[in-house]
Amino acid sequence: MKHLGLFVNTTKPDAIACTEIAAKLAREKGMKCCAAPEIVERFTPETQAIIDAVEYDDFDKHADIVVSFGGDGTILAAAKQFLVAELPIMGVNLGRLGFLAEYTVAELDAGFAALAKGEYIIEERSMLESSISVEGTENLNEMVYAMNDFVIHKKDFARMMTVAATIDGVPVADYHADGLIISTPTGSTAYSLSSGGPIVVPTCSVLVLTPVSPHSLNMRPLVVPDTVEIVLTPGTGSGTTSLVADGQIVSSKEEGERIIIRKSERVVKLLKRVENSYYDLLKNKLLWSLLTKQ
Repeated sequence: MKHLGLFVNTTKPDAIACTEIAAKLAREKGMKCCAAPEIVERFTPETQAIIDAVEYDDFDKHADIVVSFGGDGTILAAAKQFLVAELPIMGVNLGRLGFLAEYTVAELDAGFAALAKGEYIIEERSMLESSISVEGTENLNEMVYAMNDFVIHKKDFARMMTVAATIDGVPVADYHADGLIISTPTGSTAYSLSSGGPIVVPTCSVLVLTPVSPHSLNMRPLVVPDTVEIVLTPGTGSGTTSLVADGQIVSSKEEGERIIIRKSERVVKLLKRVENSYYDLLKNKLLWSLLTKQ
């Protein structure tokens, strides 16, 4: 890949400076870079001279891959921004844990060298899509997408909510909880994990339903095939609820509105190192390898 699109979270300290370093390293490897005009104008004149200003909607005409500078949240934003273009995303971690971001700034030189040689793999990660149904009619014009998870919770956190879940038309449970998470395997290490959900290897074709602080200890996380259609119906008295996609509130729902969630046909492509596996990631990020070998 010879053309890189730079996607930058400018709220991260030193994000602009790190991106400038990356642009210079890429040029040394014979690769060209582009970035959004509002990003380019923040670079030094020296860096501006080697980067093309391109709107995000036109990245697919100028870039083979998107390099994301930030944390996992920045990758989630990039995934939605370039969902239709399906450009592979290479994550550079400027945040804390960084489950999705593959590289640090210090590793970029080696990373770009491998990229120039074609020494990488592309992993396809599943996406969720959600729509609203009122009186049995689904509104497909307001489709929302999520790479990690959808969460339904009370707009007013002071009260518990009730939500009925059906899977492929079969009633499964009435959740009495602070909320309910529907996650992909990628999202299993995000909000779902902190709520007691399982870690799921990304190659598994499943979805996870994880209640948030359930009123009953019998309500446990549930793993289902990713071919199912999940319908969530807030119970009477739940009032206004919020639908959250990858940590961002996307809409408020009133009683009588059903939320339909299914796996999307669209996928997110993540660039990964050849030498690393998902189990290496778990050992490094979750510190599973702290025990001294006997």
